Order: sequence, then C-alpha cells, then structure tokens
Amino acid sequence: MYSKTMPTGFPKGFLWGGATAANQVEGGWNEDGKGLTTAEVVKKATDRKVMSMNEVTKETLQVAIDDQTDTMYPKRRGVDFYHHYKEDIKLFAEMGFKAYRLSIAWARIFPKGDETEPNEAGLKFYDNVFAECHKYGIEPVVTISHYEMPLNLTLTNNGWASRKTIADFTRYTEVLFKRYKGVVKYWLTFNEINASTWGFTGTGAVDSDLSLGEQMQLRYQALHHEFVASAIAVKQCHTIDPDAQIGCMLARMQTYANTPNPIDVRAAQLQDQLNLFFTDVQVRGEYPEYMNRYFVENGIELTMEPGDEDLLREGKVDFLSFSYYMTTITSATDDVEKVNGNLALGGKNPYLKASAWGWQIDPVGLRITLNEFWDRYRVPLFVVENGLGAEDKIAADGKIHDDYRIDYLRLHIEQMKEAIKDGVDLMGYTTWGCIDLISAGTSEMSKRYGFIYVDQDDEGNGSLKRIRKDSFEWYKKVIASNGEDLA
Repeated sequence: MYSKTMPTGFPKGFLWGGATAANQVEGGWNEDGKGLTTAEVVKKATDRKVMSMNEVTKETLQVAIDDQTDTMYPKRRGVDFYHHYKEDIKLFAEMGFKAYRLSIAWARIFPKGDETEPNEAGLKFYDNVFAECHKYGIEPVVTISHYEMPLNLTLTNNGWASRKTIADFTRYTEVLFKRYKGVVKYWLTFNEINASTWGFTGTGAVDSDLSLGEQMQLRYQALHHEFVASAIAVKQCHTIDPDAQIGCMLARMQTYANTPNPIDVRAAQLQDQLNLFFTDVQVRGEYPEYMNRYFVENGIELTMEPGDEDLLREGKVDFLSFSYYMTTITSATDDVEKVNGNLALGGKNPYLKASAWGWQIDPVGLRITLNEFWDRYRVPLFVVENGLGAEDKIAADGKIHDDYRIDYLRLHIEQMKEAIKDGVDLMGYTTWGCIDLISAGTSEMSKRYGFIYVDQDDEGNGSLKRIRKDSFEWYKKVIASNGEDLA
C-alpha cells in the first residue's frame, strides 16, 4: 500500500519482554500432583556442543523412570521458578517488561495426559503466575506445548505418532482457554514445531529402533497430527475467547547459497522450503505443493482423515512467531565446513563470527527473515526467542559484566528497527532466557542467556540467588525508550 511516509521506529504498544519454558525454569517436577514429562527423561549432554535432547531409547526411558532424582536430569530442577516466581516476575517488572513469554507444563494440568478432569493444583499455580504478571502490567504470552508432554502419552500412544493424542491435547487446550479467558491474550500452540523432524523432543515418540526412512515417515505423520491439533486449538480459542490471539512458532533456519552457482542457490531454496513448510501449513492453511515431491522422493506417505484439510484451512493462526539465533550457508555439494546451531547443522559462513557454542551471529539475517516472512505471509510477526548463550562469570566486584550480550542484542534490535522501517508488521520481541535457565539442548546451566544471573552450577549446587547483570540495566533503558536508546 502506497504511503508518503514510513515508520521511523518501534510502534506504540510494542511487546518488549523475555521468554522461558516451563521445563527449563520451573522445577517442582514432582510437586502438587504434577506428572513426569518427556523433557524430564532426557539426560544431560556429555559434549556441551552436541545436543542430547533426542537421544532417547526404550532402555534409557526406563532408566529415567526408575531414577527419582534430578542428578542426571536437570530439567527436573530448573531454577526453581515454581517457588521463586514472585521474585522473578518482580525483577521482570523492574526491567519494564510489557510481555513475558512462558509455557504451561501440560503434565501439571493433566499429569498423565489422558485424564478427563484437570489437576486443580496445577491450574492454581498458573492462576497465581498470571495474576503476578498482571499486577505489574505484564502480558503473558503462553506457549501451550514447549518441548514436553506427559510421559504417559509416550508410554501409551508413542506421543504424537498416534492420532489419539490429538484428543488428549485439545481437551487440555479447551481447559486452558476457558480457565484463562480474558487473562491470556496471546497464545502459541507448539514451540519450534519443526523440531519434530529431529525426533523425540518434538514428537514425544521413541523411534530410535527404526531406520532413517521409517523415522521420517513417523515424524512427518506425527507432525500432521500436531498440525491438526493446532488447527483445532485455534478454532477453540477463537470460539471461547474471541479477544485472544493465537499463533504458531517456528525455529527459523535462515540459510544462504554458498556461491552464486545456480545449483547452490537451488539447494539453499530447498532448505528454505523445508523450514517454511511448517508456517505454510499453519499460516496459509494447507500443505504446499513443493512438499509433495519431497514426500514422494523420500518414501513418506501421510495418512489423513476426512476433514483434516478443512480443519487446516479453518484453523489458520493469527500471527507468526519464531526463534532466531543464527544463519548457515548451503552448498549443493558436501564441500563446506559444518557448524552447529539451534537444531541446525549447516555450512560455515566466513563473513560471520560465532558464539562459544559455534552458533554464527548474523543480525542482518534477522532483517532478511522478517522481510521474507512479511512478504510471504502478511500476518503480524513476533520474535519470541533471540539471545546469546555465554559462560557468564561473577567478577571481583560481585557483578556480571556481560557487554558481549549487550552488543549481540543491540545489533539485532537495530535490524528489527530497520525491518519495521521496511514496512514489516512486528508486534514484539522477547529475548530468550531472560533469567538464566537449564539449556534445552544440553541440559547444562553454564550456557547462560539471562539478564538475571542464577547462582546454580551444572550439578545443581548453589544458593539460587538472583543477581542483576549489566545487561539488566541496559535492557531496562531500551524498553523505557521503546528501542530508541541502545547505547
């Protein structure tokens, strides 16, 4: 649409804040009737640069069930938000948060996942958390399923591999929408839904005994069940609470061609399509044609029930949220050095620096992603994860001087502002791990993202004392100025 003017900065009402996940912060894993979750049976990694989140077999699962401690399973203890939520939310308010993205632990509400009545103690906990947020004018942005589900649904259904899980999930979502009508304005169905192509963390299905082809068949079928469940949840939300908005959430895997050679450009395009497939389904409401070729060539044949495609069309999301940490390059040949990343293994870009974990830092890539998303989907966008994991140390003066984090965030916020000037409709920004938490990929504590330091080491030792880092005061200033003061 033509205009003689252009945006000059972040819009009024922009949702500045931070993000966490229940299984990484809450703790209280066996309190008040909560059931065991899939996240709480994943062992901590032995190599901190290699994610362990999908290394689950039937044997390791049984070992985890028999082990009633948190020694090898740090997500059971988190950083004890379950008992510190008032203190933590007060600190978020001190920074000036407009929004706090958090997730609900499904197994707090339905401990086994298949009950007909919810656990009132679990609902009451979130009643209290949301009340504390509203006390300070903070809008909760709630992820319904963030890398976890009741473990019982793995044992009985093999997670999302079974269509039966759709009914269990939508019973859970209906309870949430009714309970929190007028309390929660912003919902997300599945965190980083594309993670389901990597296995257990996304699907809740144990498939380690299958061949690669069989695994891909199971995972894409599980994803179809998740897509249908998400569409039903969208329709429920719109019916029960018409004033609420509900979005999808993607782990963005922005990639570039290694060279101008058309075969590299096509290889990068294919990787991009395999990433955007998920948002194509959830935002556009149908499977994109390019996936038909991918499915045929990879021996994948989806089972759909009558009405599924209608549900996908009727259950399109209101906005698109995503995580953004890094980018990679793609080559048609296997001649580029590989680097690790958020769920990704891609080519190393010689023009970019990397974090201590090997994640390539690319602020301009965020502007590129925002423009591509806006051009493709024309729905409001929400950056709900972005941040720098680092080994923060307490200095001699008792403070944490994390200038490197400030630099990282400043560069990304600058590029978001440029994207808004480009015409992108961006509704908010919640940095990942606003308080230090247990790593999703490695279950370590040493990889810290927060503005708030938590005194706890990788073995769970420490006082759990909360300490403001230098970035705390900096982000407070950023929010107060609506993104204008980044110095």
